[in-house]
Amino acid sequence: MEERITFEKLITDPFVKKALHEIGIVEPTPIQERAIPLVQSGKDVVGQSSTGSGKTFAFAVPIVEQIKTTEGLQAIVLVPTRELCEQVADECSKVTRYKSVYVLKVYGGVSIEGQIRNIPKANIIIGTPGRVKDVLQRRVLRLDTIKFFVLDEADKMLDMGFIEDVEFILKATPTKRQTLMFSATMPKEVMHIVNKHMRAPEWIKTKEQVEQTLLKQYYYDVPIRDRFHLLVHLLKEEKAPYAIVFCGTRRSVDLVAYNLNKNGLEAKAIHGGLTQSKRKQVMESFQGKKTEILVASDIAARGLDIKMLTHVYNFDVPKTPKEYVHRVGRTARAGEEGIAITLVSHKDYDNFRRVLDEPSLKIEKLPLPKFQIVEFQPFMPRQFTGRQRQHGSGFGQQRRFPPRHQRR
Repeated sequence: MEERITFEKLITDPFVKKALHEIGIVEPTPIQERAIPLVQSGKDVVGQSSTGSGKTFAFAVPIVEQIKTTEGLQAIVLVPTRELCEQVADECSKVTRYKSVYVLKVYGGVSIEGQIRNIPKANIIIGTPGRVKDVLQRRVLRLDTIKFFVLDEADKMLDMGFIEDVEFILKATPTKRQTLMFSATMPKEVMHIVNKHMRAPEWIKTKEQVEQTLLKQYYYDVPIRDRFHLLVHLLKEEKAPYAIVFCGTRRSVDLVAYNLNKNGLEAKAIHGGLTQSKRKQVMESFQGKKTEILVASDIAARGLDIKMLTHVYNFDVPKTPKEYVHRVGRTARAGEEGIAITLVSHKDYDNFRRVLDEPSLKIEKLPLPKFQIVEFQPFMPRQFTGRQRQHGSGFGQQRRFPPRHQRR
């Protein structure tokens, strides 16, 4: 019988072992089992793996093991979003609970002064590229002592236009640093970083992001005027929904969340237009299951580890198979089952055809169920937006009040 690999055998630091034991983590995931020895041996690593596969611990555990608390700043981890920054820092804090390693979060949307004050104490910085570049340009941060440089969710970071910031930050680090990159896909911009800034990296690739046996994928072909009514029906049919509803724009997010609440379904909205404190409050409420429905833009589609999420709904169809995979990858994680449902209207046919052309995706069409026409307000009240929204949201008409030319 093949001997099981455990963290007890994989790592040497007794404080890290104690921390992992206390939180009940015994056996590494495949990405952790392969990456940790490579990082321990000083190799540069490029990792491609499924969402929910444990990428954060794959770099956090060996880095924390090797941090010397008396030697100042030794590691920097760049992530694309503030939410992911919070999450990665939380995961690192689990590993450092018995070791005096100071982890500092550096991201925008909050006061920079407090972050600047804490830089001298930091052993590890978790940050977003824009804010890290800002503190570098202010000359209050130096990266010449960095031993570990981590680029997490690299393709998403570059999709968001951070490549110049990433290059700027990389140039401020020593050439002899150890570089670790984790990315779901490898577009040419990511390969440019690999070829230019990494030294003979070891490549790790684990299984595909969508686990077909655990994730059931369905779609409905529904008239655009009925999308919201169908969504309410589907959510109310679930005994205890714990779901994310993805929309294509901030305005759609706000409208869907507002109207779900109007129909007795408690939902909260999250998108890039909210303040950081509000976004954090919303995520804490959802992750703590005080809120059961999160209506989100794609800001929440990457990196966030939300336990026991049962459903993902695509209210707006993503533009590419890659975006679809990142969305539906929020559920069916860590061995749990999940369901992804996409609502397809005529405006989405071209986008969804591209999704269906991806051979790894098996999405079953379901017949439309009978559903009630519910209340839908196609504009946000002034107290929510500060201005009156105009009719014509793309959600379809509120049937009780048809346009004047249709009143016969």
